Amino acid sequence: MARRKRRISNAPPGPSRSKLRVRDTLSLGTLGLRTRKGRTTMAAIGIAIGVASLIALVGIINSGEADAQRDLLEQGIDVLELTPGTSFADDPELLPGAAAAIDTHMRNLVDTVASIRRVPATMRKTDLIPEVETGGIRLFAVEEDDLDLLPMLRGGVAHGRFHDGVTVQVPTVVLGSDTADVLGFDLLYANPTVHISGHEFAVIGVLEPFTISQGLTLNRAALIGFSVAEELYDADENPERIWVQADLDVIEQVRGLLPRQANPEAPGEVSVSSLDLEAREIISENFQSLLSLLVVVIIVVGAIGVGNIMLISVLERRGEIGVRRALGAKKTHIAAQFLIESVLLTSFGGVIGIGLGLGVVAVVVQVLNWPFTIEVSFIAIGLAVTVGVGLVAGMYPSWRASRMDPAEAVRPAA
Repeated sequence: MARRKRRISNAPPGPSRSKLRVRDTLSLGTLGLRTRKGRTTMAAIGIAIGVASLIALVGIINSGEADAQRDLLEQGIDVLELTPGTSFADDPELLPGAAAAIDTHMRNLVDTVASIRRVPATMRKTDLIPEVETGGIRLFAVEEDDLDLLPMLRGGVAHGRFHDGVTVQVPTVVLGSDTADVLGFDLLYANPTVHISGHEFAVIGVLEPFTISQGLTLNRAALIGFSVAEELYDADENPERIWVQADLDVIEQVRGLLPRQANPEAPGEVSVSSLDLEAREIISENFQSLLSLLVVVIIVVGAIGVGNIMLISVLERRGEIGVRRALGAKKTHIAAQFLIESVLLTSFGGVIGIGLGLGVVAVVVQVLNWPFTIEVSFIAIGLAVTVGVGLVAGMYPSWRASRMDPAEAVRPAA
């Protein structure tokens, strides 16, 4: 059996192509982080402090804004007050059935509607006091549908109780805080009564002082049930005041619609008053402007810091880069290694920074008694921005590393 002779080619071998799998690229990207733990730790701490500052600032600003909004809500910024217009002399017409119309036609926009009706009667502690001596006390009537006015006007009961569906049907009265002082009812002992234009009413409660402007009228007033007022004093069913509570997001829209709903024939005769809604917009705009400025400053500072760290890393590892290039590593391999290292470094520091920032916010809001408020979406955006900063900041150092000449890289520095 004849042997086959091997043919030996004298042609030089072709250049081998350098390949690097994704898994190997990721491993190389973590090499610098794993081998230089001290530098990695210090760099991550710096990034974490920057991110924590950003999260803390955002959280504190958002919580401060929420606290300011809460204060405005406590002052009744979400409550609109409707009264008859004053263009027709001293005794303007009352609003014709407006509360029911608002509640029916604007139910999807308003949260609560309540009203009071004027009662043509005077109240005294006893019938021995002349009727002309009213003490400036005004008498109003409420229906069962109006009983939500107390929480809407940020009111409360100091003694006794407020009206309910039963007491508005019988001769009972609830006194405002100033009214109780005028009549001398500091506490309700032995079922006290008052006289209202010849009829005796049982005093069932005394209200706490109203502090928001919309409720000040009720401090020197007394409330009885409308059915009783209509029967005994022929009270007008049209309300003198209507309060409407709506969400702050739609309150401007509600404010524009109320006059026509309250008095379709003469909407110009309806007065709608509220706290200055522009204050809320000013607060929100100021917070947003400050937040945007701080975010930009911290991002720029963070990008410069990460870029500087990575550039120093490139200079420190010139020998490693030169050896890898001499062994066949491509420029893209070198660039990818340092780019991945930059992204991983910022991501690691970013995660730690987010946790630290949230912790700082929790402590601050606890000390200041603010509501803890921070958008979850912003945390996700913050992490994405951190990764993006690492990507952008690592571009120049990775490009510089890839452009190093192998012979120059392995040459000892003079």
